[in-house]
Amino acid sequence: MAAPLTGLGWTSAANVAPAGWTPITTTVEGAPANFGKGFAQKSGYYLCFTSAINSENPTGDVLHDAIILSEKSPLPSGYSYVKEFLDPKTSISKKKRLCVQLIPLGAAETAVSDILLSSKSKVVPNYMRIGEMSGFALWYRKEHILKPKPLPKPRNVSLEMKRLSLEPQSVDLPSEKPMALSGPKRQATLKRHESIYESSNVYGISAMDGVPFTLHPKFESSITNGNNAYSFFKNLHIKSVADIEKEYNYGFVVERTAAARLPPSIS
Repeated sequence: MAAPLTGLGWTSAANVAPAGWTPITTTVEGAPANFGKGFAQKSGYYLCFTSAINSENPTGDVLHDAIILSEKSPLPSGYSYVKEFLDPKTSISKKKRLCVQLIPLGAAETAVSDILLSSKSKVVPNYMRIGEMSGFALWYRKEHILKPKPLPKPRNVSLEMKRLSLEPQSVDLPSEKPMALSGPKRQATLKRHESIYESSNVYGISAMDGVPFTLHPKFESSITNGNNAYSFFKNLHIKSVADIEKEYNYGFVVERTAAARLPPSIS
């Protein structure tokens, strides 16, 4: 994409255009693009353009539109006459005036990127016709301006929000004392990072996280009394598969006998 134009102007000769300005010396057909030169005027002037941002345009205004007005037409709001870089002997016809509209780059969605001259009967594809001056037709092309996307500002996460985060923390937080609950005969502690469930994601969090494990006092007495530390489970008998099949064996004798009886016959 070509850089947007930042101004249009008139210059007395093609070789005396100001620095940063490019004169249009020929039309699209290759004919000389010398305005004002004719039978009554020996010298003429050339249309020139610039894409530079300099001291004359410090805010970086871009060319948004260009129009041709007759000498009796008032200048529209927001428009200005093109600049003139002329020697004292050169004068511009006031019958038609070329005007431009410059707007800040930040407010522009489109801008003029190129301008051409042609004969009155010529049609230039993909260009918009501005109007006619001194036997020439003026054309310009507009393009959308590509603006850089603003980068998101980094967020400041407070210390309290980091403590609520489920992601691994990259900074050291102040150490916390482990939670402790005391019972009649034994104590159980649970630190903040300990859990019987996997808590690496939200689906691994359980309602029991953070609750310390401890036995009820009535069970503690049964465990600690006696020589065997596990005497509470001494009456527990584990049955094998054979024991279960033997205990719950049922032969279905009654059912088979009933099924074998013949139905009564009708005499």
